[in-house]
Amino acid sequence: MPATYAWPVNEMPGDHRPPTRVRVLLAEDQGMMRGALALLLGMEEDMEVVAQVAAGDAIVDAALTHRPDVALLDIELPGMSGLDAAAELRRQLPRCRVLILTTFGRPGYLRRAMEAGAAGFLVKDGPVEDLAAAIRRVLDGETVIDPALAAAALSAGPNPLTARECDALKASADGATVADIAARLHLSESTVRNYLSSAIGKTGTRNRMEAMREARRQGWL
Repeated sequence: MPATYAWPVNEMPGDHRPPTRVRVLLAEDQGMMRGALALLLGMEEDMEVVAQVAAGDAIVDAALTHRPDVALLDIELPGMSGLDAAAELRRQLPRCRVLILTTFGRPGYLRRAMEAGAAGFLVKDGPVEDLAAAIRRVLDGETVIDPALAAAALSAGPNPLTARECDALKASADGATVADIAARLHLSESTVRNYLSSAIGKTGTRNRMEAMREARRQGWL
């Protein structure tokens, strides 16, 4: 789909001045992937990669400094997930459109991305031409979602875990004891046990570590 542009005041489509280029921020922790994406997108005549970051907690500062039109975010980043960063960008820089690009096409991730205000969700195995077209489309106000992932998300249904059950599973990721989890979450040990037991039942698993792995596989954490 070709890009469309809003022509500045006193500038008409017949003028010979070039249209404004789409300013893109890239957030990807793998240096080779980040460099390749920057190179490929930089070859698009109407695009300019204005910032590259390797950690999630660097996204908002970079966006506030460089004011991108579109932020292209991976999900699993050090410091802060791309989903959490998307929600923060919506709060601090609402005019920046967010496009999630990830290796992990999990239905739960898609739902969380949409809840965080993302305008698109694509997996990394697609051609760069499709990515460039998706950037233009989200900038034009469209929502762009990988069709196969959209179908999977509809069939999977919503996340059955409550926010507190998710918190309890996340806190147990490093093998923490119930007492450790209770201290981290400022809850009683009996409450933590209830949350973990409920999460195990909802995920159809045998213990909290299996429940955590299943929740991550589904994209609920």
